[in-house]
Amino acid sequence: MAKCIISGFADEIADRLDEQLATLAKLNVHYMEMRNVNGRNFTDYTPAEAKEIKKQLDASGVRLSAVGSPLGKIGIEEDFGPHMDRFKRTMELAQIMETAYIRMFSFFIPDGKDPDEYKNAVLERWFQFQEYAKGSGIILLHENEKGIYGDIPRRCRTLLDAMDWDTVRGIFDPANFVQCKADTLEGFRLLEDKIVYMHIKDAIWDTGKVVPSGQGDGHLPEILGQLAGKDFCGFLSLEPHLETG
Repeated sequence: MAKCIISGFADEIADRLDEQLATLAKLNVHYMEMRNVNGRNFTDYTPAEAKEIKKQLDASGVRLSAVGSPLGKIGIEEDFGPHMDRFKRTMELAQIMETAYIRMFSFFIPDGKDPDEYKNAVLERWFQFQEYAKGSGIILLHENEKGIYGDIPRRCRTLLDAMDWDTVRGIFDPANFVQCKADTLEGFRLLEDKIVYMHIKDAIWDTGKVVPSGQGDGHLPEILGQLAGKDFCGFLSLEPHLETG
């Protein structure tokens, strides 16, 4: 029987952590995917600062479903050394926050270039991530995203098949696939055995505009129905990206 846990990107509520936590309490949501905190990306915090943030979360009864990092959101031809250093720091932050997951990406491809030509370069960098994370208890989650190597299901599958299940698994973001003109039902069939985490976000096929989940072309009701019929035990992380006012 499926057991889904609701989480979400609380920085879409407000910049300030205290406002994020107050709203989560009102909604009776006990997990968050941490991306930006008090106007800064969480991966830019020091370990000492992260410990203070952890105290605030503990006092509010909130835990992290994942660190929503920007790791892998640099060009594949950019210098990797500083980015690997940021990854190592993020690993330390994730352990302080007692979360099992870090959300990551597979590098932006130069405009006009074929992403398949960069497969080996992408895998080589991800092997470095994987080797560093092995044995840590932290699982690296690859998210599909427009403009990166893993933008469509086939290339997501290539990357995930090359990695070890104990260390690397997949996030499925329907809206991002729609924006890449990839059918989400076909994509889910291809990737479902690698998916442990869902982003609940939807978009319109023709325009790419993000809309309330279930009102776009991401087939959210069908995909969630399939998850409900399986032994899926994971997070559904709300990432509405909707403007209000």
